[in-house]
Amino acid sequence: MMTLIKRTVLLASLAAPVTAMSSTDAKVGIDNFKFGPGTLTIAKGTAVTWTNDDDIPHSVVLNALGVRSKTLDTDKDFTYQFDKAGTFAYICGLHPFMKGQVVVK
Repeated sequence: MMTLIKRTVLLASLAAPVTAMSSTDAKVGIDNFKFGPGTLTIAKGTAVTWTNDDDIPHSVVLNALGVRSKTLDTDKDFTYQFDKAGTFAYICGLHPFMKGQVVVK
């Protein structure tokens, strides 16, 4: 009887959702009218999250991919998963002088 309970607990713990970030997640901060890091190198399949740490709205526009975030207020974020290799430049749609790039290998 005790063995059956241990197995049930073990199986239940294996089925529990994982809440930690995987190694295929990357982050870009937006602060003081800059993306940081300005160039991010990642593996194919990685999800990148941009978080607006500035006190004014910003957005993320990846023209080559046809991707545009909604306007991000302070502490809001936008995530995009890169599924193909290449170098992808992006800008802030509200402040086009703000530039960054993601290099996907």
